[in-house]
Amino acid sequence: MNIKKISLLIGGVVILGVAYYGLSPLWKTSTLNEPLPTPVLTTQNEEAATSSAPQVLATASIVDTPTHPGSGSVSLIQAGEQRIIRFEQFKTINGPDLFVYLSTDTKASDFINIGSLKATEGNFNYPVPPGTDLTKYRYVLVWCEAFGVLFNSADITIE
Repeated sequence: MNIKKISLLIGGVVILGVAYYGLSPLWKTSTLNEPLPTPVLTTQNEEAATSSAPQVLATASIVDTPTHPGSGSVSLIQAGEQRIIRFEQFKTINGPDLFVYLSTDTKASDFINIGSLKATEGNFNYPVPPGTDLTKYRYVLVWCEAFGVLFNSADITIE
């Protein structure tokens, strides 16, 4: 073999490796079904149990992008002292390095990373960090950190 053929062979192997890394997540799915968190009660009083039951503060449908289809909804839930972002009947395609952000816009100009995406399908929860201003960080994003790309979003504006 001459140098040109060896170079082409090495280049082809590198391209295939990069393509596999970028495309392999597309056919991998994962499902998670977490229950809705319930606050821990410190009293047996029935009135206290009613007032601390989880309350939905806002709900929004998932908005997908042309290349990253998604569906389901995202809710902001108050459970006792804790606020929770809950994905319900969620479905998206997989990708490398997916995270969930609370953001001021859909471009992730100013965001809080609340964790890696737990699954590509199902119902799951993320605690909102204490002190987070959800009137400012009102967008929930599924974001690909590796490529800086938005997969899905939801506007959880509190009314």
